[in-house]
Amino acid sequence: MTKADIIESVYEKVGFSKKESAELVELVFDTLKETLERGDKVKVSGFGNFQPRYKRARPGRNPQSGQPIEITARRVVKFVPSQVLKADLNDGYIPEDELSAEDEDEGHVAPETDDDGED
Repeated sequence: MTKADIIESVYEKVGFSKKESAELVELVFDTLKETLERGDKVKVSGFGNFQPRYKRARPGRNPQSGQPIEITARRVVKFVPSQVLKADLNDGYIPEDELSAEDEDEGHVAPETDDDGED
């Protein structure tokens, strides 16, 4: 889902014009961004918490050449989903290895993963 998809969803569900929907979505994202830039935590009830974290500089290596490099210090955003979101995500989820042919016929299919099987 993209930001444009979110704007379209707000437009369809709330009844604002597309311009008003876009302004609303932009305002929400700008507010989240400004709050995180200040170093404050953002709590969205029933969804989760966004929290800025500081990562110190650390040694690493260039995966192409194998040469050691220093990974610079930076801030990142950590997201912790709420228990409500976790429960909603797992409601009706059946892992692929537990699916029977009957489950697949009924549409109970585990979501695709990006795992290409290589470790």
